[in-house]
Amino acid sequence: MHKFLFFCWVVACLCPVGSNAQLSLVKNGQPLGRILIDKEVAADSMAAAVLQRFIGEMSGAVLPVRDFRSARPQPGDALIGSFQLGTWPDLPAVADSLVEDGFLIHTQDGYLRLLSGGGQGSVYAVVTLLDDFLGMDYYAKDTYTLPRQTDITLPALSLEDHPAFAYRQTFSYGLEDPVYKLWFRLEAPKEAFAGNLWVHTFDRLLPSAQFGESHPEYYSLIKGKRQPGKASQWCLTNEEVLERTTQQLDSIFKVHPEQDIISVSQNDGNFTYCTCDNCAAIDEREGSPSGTLIHFVNQLADRFPDKMISTLAYLYSMHPPKHLKPRPNVNIMLCSIDAKREVPLTDNATGQDFVKALKGWAAISDNIFVWDYGINFDNLVAPFPNFHVLQPNMALFHQHNVRMHFAQVGGKRGEDFSELRAYMLSRLLWDPYQNADELMLEFMEGYYGAAAPHLYQYQKMLEAALFAGDIPLWIYDTPVSHKSGMLRARLRARYNELFDRAEAAVADEPERLRRVRRSRLPLQYAELEIARTLPERDPAQLNIMLDTFAARTARYGVETLNERNNAPADYCRLYRERYLRKPEGNRAAGAKVTWQEPPSPGYLDGAAAALTDELYGGTTFGDSWIGWEGKDGSFVIDLGRVQPVKSVETDFLHQLGAWILLPKSVTYEVSADGKNYKPFGKELLPEDRSREVKFVGVKTEQTEAVQARYIRVSVEGVKTCPAWHYGVGYPAWFFLDEVVVR
Repeated sequence: MHKFLFFCWVVACLCPVGSNAQLSLVKNGQPLGRILIDKEVAADSMAAAVLQRFIGEMSGAVLPVRDFRSARPQPGDALIGSFQLGTWPDLPAVADSLVEDGFLIHTQDGYLRLLSGGGQGSVYAVVTLLDDFLGMDYYAKDTYTLPRQTDITLPALSLEDHPAFAYRQTFSYGLEDPVYKLWFRLEAPKEAFAGNLWVHTFDRLLPSAQFGESHPEYYSLIKGKRQPGKASQWCLTNEEVLERTTQQLDSIFKVHPEQDIISVSQNDGNFTYCTCDNCAAIDEREGSPSGTLIHFVNQLADRFPDKMISTLAYLYSMHPPKHLKPRPNVNIMLCSIDAKREVPLTDNATGQDFVKALKGWAAISDNIFVWDYGINFDNLVAPFPNFHVLQPNMALFHQHNVRMHFAQVGGKRGEDFSELRAYMLSRLLWDPYQNADELMLEFMEGYYGAAAPHLYQYQKMLEAALFAGDIPLWIYDTPVSHKSGMLRARLRARYNELFDRAEAAVADEPERLRRVRRSRLPLQYAELEIARTLPERDPAQLNIMLDTFAARTARYGVETLNERNNAPADYCRLYRERYLRKPEGNRAAGAKVTWQEPPSPGYLDGAAAALTDELYGGTTFGDSWIGWEGKDGSFVIDLGRVQPVKSVETDFLHQLGAWILLPKSVTYEVSADGKNYKPFGKELLPEDRSREVKFVGVKTEQTEAVQARYIRVSVEGVKTCPAWHYGVGYPAWFFLDEVVVR
C-alpha cells in the first residue's frame, strides 16, 4: 500500500498535464528498448547489470546493454550515466543539484533516464525504480520477492533523491550478498578509509611492538610511568610522534591515492590518555582529554589539506574541547557507547550526556561521524527491544551536523531479530524521518507472512514491558537483569503463546517457519539464562530446552552468543555441567563467610551468601559474581564443625573486555580453631590473553583428608592491567563465585 500511495503522489505532483503517462520496457515478454551506459564507469555498469537481471527475472526479457559510443539513443531506451547530458536541455541543471549517491529518475520524454550525483547514485536509482515502482522487495541475504509479469511499464515521473547521511554503515549477514549491500545503499570502511584505517588506529600506525621498548616516551604517562603497549595511547604533545605519524600517513595515501580519508584515533579503552605535563596542560585548559587529540590531529590536517583526518570522540574524549576547534578537514567520530538504550538518547541521563557532547561538537564542526550502538555485546542472542529508539536517535543525529553514520548492531544469524533491525536501520540511514512502525510492519509482512501479526504483537508487548519494568537496557545486558521486568515469568508465557501462534500460522511454509524459529532463539536463550538463577529447577525440562536450543542454533548457523565468540554448543555443555549438577558432598554449601580483604564497594551486599549458595554465575559479571578491583582478596569459610577436608575449589570469571582478569594465584589454608592455620595448597594461574569468556576452576586436592572447620582463601590479583590490555596502567578486576569444599 505504501508503494501505491507513493506512486500516486509522484504521478500527481510531478507529471505535467499532457505528458506521456507511461514508458514500456517490456511487452509480451520481449524487450522494447536497451540499456545504454558508459562502460568505463563502474557504478553505471553495475546499475545496468542489476536492472537487466531483475527485469529479466520479472519478465523473462533480457534488455541488451550497450556502450553509448556504439549505440545512439532511441525512444524506449534506459539511459544510465552522465553521457546523456547533451541529449536533454534541462538535464545539466538537474545534474548540478545532485550530491554524491543522489540520483534522478526521469521518464517523461520517452526515455528512462537515470542520472547520478556520483558514487553509487546510478545503482541506487535502479534499486529505487525496482522497489518503489516495479513491486520488488528485498529483506535479507538472498531473500527477495518480485512480481512475474510479461509487461513492464513505468509511470511518467521525475524523481530526485538524496541520502541524509553521506556515509551509511551497519552490520548484517546480508552483506554477504552483494545485491543486498547495493539495495540497502550501505558502505564498508575499506571503501572509504585509506588502508582500511578507520577506528582505533594508534597501534596500527605506530606499533608498540616496534617502538615501545626503544621509545617509551611516545606513549601515555599513567600514574607517573610511561606505559607503552598495544592498548596504550600516545603522548600527543611529543613532536617525534607527530613526525612519524606524518610519514606513515604520507606513505599510506601514496599507496591509496583514490582514497582521501584516514583515521588517526585512540586505541580501545578508557582513562588511558597521557597525563604528562604538556598533555595535562592542554587538557586542563580545554576541559576535556579531547583537547590533546584535536591539538594533534589539527596539525596533521594542516599537513594534508586535501585529505580528511578522522579521529574518535570516545569514552574519555567524548566531550569537545572548550576553545580548540577541529579543522574543516578533521572528521569527529563521536561514539555513544555509554548510553542506555531503553528510551531515546534525549530521555535518560546517560543519553543526555551524549546529547550534550553531540551539541558541543555540532557547535564547532559540521563534519561529524556518529557511531551508535544497538547491540548487546555480552548476550547477542537475547531479547533487545530497542526498535522504538532507532528513528528518533537517527533524526537527532541528522539535525546536529552528522554526515556519516555507523549503526553497530547484532547482525549475525540468530541474533535478536537481526534481519528486521538491519532492514529498519538501512532504510532510516537514507531517510531518518520515516515511520519506524510502518517499516517494521512492512518487513514483517513480507518476511514472515501470516506470522507477522503475532511477531509484531510480541515486539510491542516487549517494548511496553520494558517501559513498565523501568530497568535500563544497555550494551552489556543480561536477560537475568530483566527477570522481574520485561522477562518475568507471566510475560514469558505470553511471549511463547505468540510464538506458538506464529509458528502455526506458517506451519505449511518451511522457509518462513525457519525464520520464525530462528527469531524465537533469543526468547529461548532468555528462558535458559533465567532458569539457571532459580533455586528450584527442573533438570528434565531444562535438558529438553537445551537440546532444542543446541539443535536450532546449529541448524540455523548461529556461531556465537557474545562478542567473545563463545559458541552455542559450548554454552549448552557448560550449562549442563555448571547449572544442572549441584556439587556432590559440598561441605561449604550455605556456610558462613567472613571477610578479611573484602570485595570492592558495590559487591558487598549479599556477597557472602553468593559464594556458598551453589548458584553459579553466568557470562555477565553482574550476575552472581563477586568482584575485587585493583587489590587482593581474602575470606574465611566456616564449615560449622570440624570435619574431613580433601579438596577446595574456587570459581573465577575471565572476561577481558570488562577488565576482568584471572588472578595470579590462589592460596588455601585450613584451621580447626580459626586461629592457627596450616597450608593446604597454592595454585598459580598462567596469564590468559584469550578473548573468550571463560569459567576457570582453581582446585587444590590432598591425597589424604585433613580435619578442619575453617578454610581461608587468599587471592592474589593482577591489580593493574598490563600493557597488552585495554586498561593498561589502571586497576584490574578479578571475579569469584562459588567455593566448593569436599
